[in-house]
Amino acid sequence: MKKSLPFLFLLIMLAGCNSHEAGDTNTKKATKPEWAIVVHGGAGNIKVNKLTAKRKKALQEKLSEALAAGAAILQNNGQALDAVETTIRVLENSPLFNAGKGAVFNSEGVNELDASIMDGLTLNAGAVANVTTIKNPISAARKVMEVSPHVMLIKEGAERFAQEQGLEIVDPSWFYTKRRWESLQKAKERERNKLKNQTKKSGTVGCVALDKNGNIAAGTSTGGMTNKKYGRVGDSPIIGAGTYADNSCCGISATGHGEFFIRNVVAYDIAARVKYNNETIQTAANYVINNKLKALNANGGVIVLDKNGNITMPFNTSAMFRGYQYPGKKPKVFIFHDDEEKNGE
Repeated sequence: MKKSLPFLFLLIMLAGCNSHEAGDTNTKKATKPEWAIVVHGGAGNIKVNKLTAKRKKALQEKLSEALAAGAAILQNNGQALDAVETTIRVLENSPLFNAGKGAVFNSEGVNELDASIMDGLTLNAGAVANVTTIKNPISAARKVMEVSPHVMLIKEGAERFAQEQGLEIVDPSWFYTKRRWESLQKAKERERNKLKNQTKKSGTVGCVALDKNGNIAAGTSTGGMTNKKYGRVGDSPIIGAGTYADNSCCGISATGHGEFFIRNVVAYDIAARVKYNNETIQTAANYVINNKLKALNANGGVIVLDKNGNITMPFNTSAMFRGYQYPGKKPKVFIFHDDEEKNGE
């Protein structure tokens, strides 16, 4: 028996109601842009009234500055890899984020840094982990990818390699910030009182770029979790967990509770759903972040950019520092869930 037209219309409407998950910013381009870039500065459960106007403005300005730096490279026929590295270096050099200068402290009061980068054209990748003296870990990750036969180098070996490659080496004290030190002391106090959630992660940075040649690159950099055990490595330097790029589908950079992102191979899972199931990046990323991870009580989010210049930025926390830029447009940056509506998105 044929279904009535009103009934079919109702089914279509119901399906459409489930197509947009909370925390997802989607940009679907009618025609492929010449280039595109998207960035994040970490996800976390931040209350609107706890973020001062001064700090919010500083975060928005730094994200815009980072996007503009990467966009300038792409506009001038530069490579996606250069755009990603440059964008992330801006954020690593800022004390506002949990990467480079603003990295959190581990349980022994040391800043241990991780970073990774991936080339969607060749599927080559590089990463460093647990480094304490490399000013810009994302640049070291790229050197590992392009100069060494390896994918990941750690600790003193990574630092020695970075020095041999002429990268800037700094005293560990360079990464110190008062705010992060105070966060460690609070975490240790909670630990002594046997309270939960003594380790927190927020402020990880990442970028995905699409250049004029159709190449995609992705990168991620972090200081990890406050009060983490010495030697702990999260998802950020692990290819397929925190970072992934493939020209045939998309690029991803993640932020959140790394142990869950590793176990669920989050970045690759999203790319595989797009590549093999023909899902849109919106459908794939929303499912992984707002269904799969949420069911495990895992917090975080991702930025995703596909081969056609479409962008999605879903997250299951109260906030994620994020933004994007297209040719001829100014950077657009957001923090909370409803920022897109306020900005006319």
